Amino acid sequence: MAATPNPTPVEIFESGDSALRVVASSADTEANWSSVHSLAQWLETAGADGVHGAVPTYDSLLVEFDPGVTSARQVRAFVLLGLRQLEHTGAPARTPREFSVPVVYGGEYGPDLARVAEHEQLTVEEIISLHTAKSYVIRCLGAPAGSPMMDGPDFPLPVPRLKDPRLSVPAGAVAVAGRQAVIAPAVAPGGWCVIGQTPLTVLDAASEPLVPYLPGDLLTFRQIQPEEFADYEGRKLEAAR
Repeated sequence: MAATPNPTPVEIFESGDSALRVVASSADTEANWSSVHSLAQWLETAGADGVHGAVPTYDSLLVEFDPGVTSARQVRAFVLLGLRQLEHTGAPARTPREFSVPVVYGGEYGPDLARVAEHEQLTVEEIISLHTAKSYVIRCLGAPAGSPMMDGPDFPLPVPRLKDPRLSVPAGAVAVAGRQAVIAPAVAPGGWCVIGQTPLTVLDAASEPLVPYLPGDLLTFRQIQPEEFADYEGRKLEAAR
């Protein structure tokens, strides 16, 4: 994430009495993502009295603060200071780590795979091929439990969500919806289409952080067969490098 001579325009809104929402508003989605994540990194490093959280997503950042210690006006000024500094210096570079995720597709592990293939007017094999064809940038951490939110596979059409969400989706479920892809780190309800499951443990409640990846890291999926599932169970998801 380097400095740029043409800074991305942002808008700042109050979000209740204890947070500001910073929205990058350019037409360049990559620049928007880079800007809010660079700002989050700067805020966490610089520190400010009363500011206790900076949560970036695809194009926005929620800056949380204690109104008993500071004010929205003071936090806004601090955010603007960060934006000016980043314009000149850029955020410290971080080499992305790479994660390889084994997945069993279809059957009991991916109950919506055939449905997705039918919607896309592709074969099941073509869906799997497209899903495993590229590296995905983890854009942000979502719910539940630090789910890695990523841009989706290069399917012809957006994938609709389920009309009736499931009350329970297993940990390790590999799912798609719209133009996004995700892994469920923990058991939770869900309305995304589950096309597979990884046997690896994604979330470790005994470790800090709970999940091993950060926004900006890279993730690839690779197909394994159902009889291989047990070979990976109990292993933690770890960076390849």
